[in-house]
Amino acid sequence: MTQNPAVTSASRAPIALATAFASFEDLWSPRILARVNDYDVRVAKVAGEHVWHAHDDTDEFFLVIEGELHIALRENGTERTVSLPRGSAFTVPKGVEHRPYAPSGASLLLFEPTGTLTVGDRHDAVPDHVDATTGHALEV
Repeated sequence: MTQNPAVTSASRAPIALATAFASFEDLWSPRILARVNDYDVRVAKVAGEHVWHAHDDTDEFFLVIEGELHIALRENGTERTVSLPRGSAFTVPKGVEHRPYAPSGASLLLFEPTGTLTVGDRHDAVPDHVDATTGHALEV
């Protein structure tokens, strides 16, 4: 079995979500908590706006652990926003343009195929506060 190099040895032991979130401060810069088959389980702290983007070949799963997340969606020529309070989950379908934002901040758990770029396959200009990454190792 091939080990994901971004997943530390700590990922082979139980990890409390509070400990995972306490281990980093960077916003819009997910950490890889674990790998499940060909998917990364990522944790991220967010505040403010991300960038409009789309993942052409994969859905994107969001679970709000703390705070509230809003996701603006563009599909079929219309725009709408879904609001996710703490404990809510939502999946953005592949190919749908979306822009997550959290005016008051939020902590998220995400599921994405390993190697998925946080700004998708198509995106607007990436602002300095958004980390265009496939995830960073979680160091607890």
